[in-house]
Amino acid sequence: MKIKVIPRSNIRITKKSSSKFRPLLDALQNLQPGGDAIEVTYSNEKELNSMRNVVYTFNRETGNKVKSGKDAMNGKIFFFKDKK
Repeated sequence: MKIKVIPRSNIRITKKSSSKFRPLLDALQNLQPGGDAIEVTYSNEKELNSMRNVVYTFNRETGNKVKSGKDAMNGKIFFFKDKK
């Protein structure tokens, strides 16, 4: 067995491209700083955390700074880019 240590940045996860969060990823690419926000409904905290993880990964891979805000009363989360 060969074991080799490589940088984490060399690993690309492809599961998210075929996941139910693909429409979210597509919408994130169209966000403009200071422009419109994306509103997404969620059914439970686990789904919310999964969406946030997808966005954090998107930020890390693209160098973007997408932020989020949550409306817990209505089960919605908003993703947006601030003006720089």
